[in-house]
Amino acid sequence: MFKISATATFAAAHRLWGYEGACENLHGHNWTVKATVGTAELNKIGLAYDFRSLKEKLKEIIDCYDHRFLNEIPPFDKINATSENLAKFIYEALAQKLPKPIKPVSVEVGESEKYTAIYEE
Repeated sequence: MFKISATATFAAAHRLWGYEGACENLHGHNWTVKATVGTAELNKIGLAYDFRSLKEKLKEIIDCYDHRFLNEIPPFDKINATSENLAKFIYEALAQKLPKPIKPVSVEVGESEKYTAIYEE
């Protein structure tokens, strides 16, 4: 399988319901999202998928989060806005936007350069 990745960023606040500690309070992050997609075949010019197209699709998904309070945006008004839940939601949204035979491989969401969560099927 050929795999390519693109990374995008956004700044947003959240709070973790039920967390025992400081993260239960409202706080913000400069989030990083790395999406990796794959395919078994290259196109006629030798690309798995265009980097620019992947970054544009990723940006379409995460733009609604930029400079927002994540806990007010569905589905995070019902489930915790954790890195893990963000990664899964972004993965599923990306899967709907990709042309066949391109498929998501993984989505990695980072709250900082030290802490990330990865979702893959």
